[in-house]
Amino acid sequence: MSSSRLLPVFMLLMLLIGCAETFDATTLGVPATVAVPAGQQVEGSRFSVTQRSVYGLWGVATIKSPSLRKALAAQLAGGSAIVGLKIKARSRWSDVLITALTAGLIVPRSVTFEGIVTK
Repeated sequence: MSSSRLLPVFMLLMLLIGCAETFDATTLGVPATVAVPAGQQVEGSRFSVTQRSVYGLWGVATIKSPSLRKALAAQLAGGSAIVGLKIKARSRWSDVLITALTAGLIVPRSVTFEGIVTK
């Protein structure tokens, strides 16, 4: 196959490839919800933990994945539930720089877990 025919196939594959992350709250050992009951003030301690995830080959291979259980282990000590869990994945300027310098072979991301631990 000639290179002129492979280019459109390669470009299509690049559109379909991406970094995907899944988080399973069932392994935490305590109930976790992403919503706060409407009109209620939730009592508890707020937390915010940031971890790194690293992907290779333009997001196809996972090199390092953030762990929800490890990130929240310290917050769950003595807690009975997590309320208002937010998970934010973003690329900082340093992540974009590393991605650009490696031409996408290494793609780092910052993942932040935020929420309230109730007693």
